Amino acid sequence: MSAAAAEPLLALEGVHTHIGPYHILHGVDLAVAKGRITMLLGRNGAGKTTTLRTVMGLWQASAGAIHFDGRNIAGLATPDVARLDIAYVPESMGIFSDLTVRENLFLAARKGPLDSARLDWIFGFMPALKTFWLQRAGLLSGGQKQMLSIARAMVEPRRLLLVDEPSKGLAPVIIQNLIVAFKALRAEGVTILLVEQNFNFASMVGDTVAVMDNGRVVHAGVMADLIADEALQARLLGLSLDSHQ
Repeated sequence: MSAAAAEPLLALEGVHTHIGPYHILHGVDLAVAKGRITMLLGRNGAGKTTTLRTVMGLWQASAGAIHFDGRNIAGLATPDVARLDIAYVPESMGIFSDLTVRENLFLAARKGPLDSARLDWIFGFMPALKTFWLQRAGLLSGGQKQMLSIARAMVEPRRLLLVDEPSKGLAPVIIQNLIVAFKALRAEGVTILLVEQNFNFASMVGDTVAVMDNGRVVHAGVMADLIADEALQARLLGLSLDSHQ
């Protein structure tokens, strides 16, 4: 089955979100293919982060449906969404600064003790976490904190992973490791929705893509098609891949 034809695990239908007096999402329609990596792109303020937070129940949809594996989860509280094996990595990282790297990862293992083999797998992509295993998370560099935030979501197998700006603050070598990690998760059957500003990163990891503007999805398709169409890139994102190598 092609990326474009894969059955959606997550589907938003006509989703509106208000934050106080502000109407942020204006009828979002979005399909996230099962077992694929979907990139959610768009200019700053387009509604990408609000979309992730609405799926997680951190902000409640004021209209529309959010289907996860056929079930409408709109209106569920965040802990109930998380219990469906949906993990969220916010742009703000969401780590516990006063706890060690070890303690942060132990808290993320909701189903029991940390699996040593899975830890070794994570350390293969993020060796700094092993180096600073007993160090307080608040003393890590910005990039290391980002890696810890991502590792917290990877420490147990998940069905759906929502990640906001994963490459932000990371050195190029770590970004390459992260690309390998996301592809390894996909090979495990994990469905991933990534918000990203780095189009070069998006082009290397994404199977499908949706582009947002003014609180709506204005384009959806196969990532390779967007990569090949510089005019479409410029129209949707104000850039071309060639200018962002």
